[in-house]
Amino acid sequence: MTQAVRLMSHPPFTKPNSPSSLASSVSPSTGSPDIADPFSSPTDAYTYSTNGVDTFPAPSAFASRQYSWIHVFPEGRVHQHPLKTMRYFKWGIARLILEPEECPDIIPMWIEGNDQIMHESREWPRFLPRVGRRCGVWFGENVGGQGSKVFEDLRAKWRELVERDAVVEGKRYAMGVLSDGLKYGKEAVALREECTRQVRGAVLKVRRAR
Repeated sequence: MTQAVRLMSHPPFTKPNSPSSLASSVSPSTGSPDIADPFSSPTDAYTYSTNGVDTFPAPSAFASRQYSWIHVFPEGRVHQHPLKTMRYFKWGIARLILEPEECPDIIPMWIEGNDQIMHESREWPRFLPRVGRRCGVWFGENVGGQGSKVFEDLRAKWRELVERDAVVEGKRYAMGVLSDGLKYGKEAVALREECTRQVRGAVLKVRRAR
C-alpha cells in the first residue's frame, strides 16, 4: 500500500534529512531504473519488503512512474454471486485517495460477464475459457481530481488529522506510512469508511446505468 500511495505522488517520500530518492536523469524504459543501485540505499525510498526479510526494488523509485494509473478491484477478492451483487469495498481504496499529495482522478468501472468465461466453479477442462459468452466493461465519469468537492473535503479532514497526529507522535512519518493512531483511531477509521462508501456509490451508479 505504501508503494501504491507513493506511485500517485511526487518524491521525496522520506524524511527531509534522507537522501534524494531520484537520480538526476530519467530513463523512459521500465527495464532501466532511474536509480543506479536500489539495494545500496540506507532508506526505504529505493526498496521495500513484504515481510521484513525479503527486499525488492521499490516501484515508486522510478521517476518515470510518478503519478501512475492504478487499476484497483476494491472488493479484494473474486466475487461471482449469481445476482451480481457487490461485496463491501476494502478500505485500502480510501488510502489511495486520502494519502497522495494530490487527489487522484477516479474512474469508476463496472465489469460483467467474465464469470461466464472462466467461472470459479467450472468443471473440466478448467484451463480452457468458455467461448461464445458475452462480457462488457462500462466506464463512468471522473469523480476525483481537484474538482471533486466530496473527496477534497475528505482529504482536507485527513490532512487535519495527520497534523494532529504529528503533534501527538512528536514526528512526521514518511508518505505512505501510518502511525497506530492513523491506522486504528476512531476518526481515521470513520474517514476511510466514508471515502470507501463514496467510491462504492460511484461504481454502483455505473452499474445501474449500464
